[in-house]
Amino acid sequence: MSTRRAFAGNRPPISGEASLTFVSALGRIRLQSDGHGLTRIILPGSGDGEQHGDGRPRSVLPLLAEAARQINEYLAGERTTFTLPLAPTGTPFQLRVWEIIGCIPWGHTLTYGAVAELLGARAKARAVGGAAGANPLPLVIPCHRVIGADGSLTGFACGLAMKERLLRLEGILPPP
Repeated sequence: MSTRRAFAGNRPPISGEASLTFVSALGRIRLQSDGHGLTRIILPGSGDGEQHGDGRPRSVLPLLAEAARQINEYLAGERTTFTLPLAPTGTPFQLRVWEIIGCIPWGHTLTYGAVAELLGARAKARAVGGAAGANPLPLVIPCHRVIGADGSLTGFACGLAMKERLLRLEGILPPP
């Protein structure tokens, strides 16, 4: 896990906040940006409110169009890493957890305890789970790759069926 994820930081927006809703293999996905980086990905089933728009890009930030393209490539099995500027907002602990989760390679998993160990705090496995659950950028910061100590699928904001689907896509779980 040598890859480090660079977050865009807390800079003022270039041209204000922007969003894009597009249709994917998972259903409608809503992307949000602060103008510097991707701030939020709202997947179907996340319970994060209605996803507005008809899915057709209009005048959108190139960043959002690129993010939609990369997500669709990932869902088609054509992409294993993302190359997008990210600007998640969270506590210092959450940002550290998300940075570690962002380094879990495609097709691999880590347990919550292993992520806590990488933080130097094995006893914080539950706190890691809380941070993973608050991840504003699922798929790109792949919290679906974090599993229970016994290998079980635990917690995912979009539901365990979505987590299972993503892990099957990556070959971590066998086809049904």
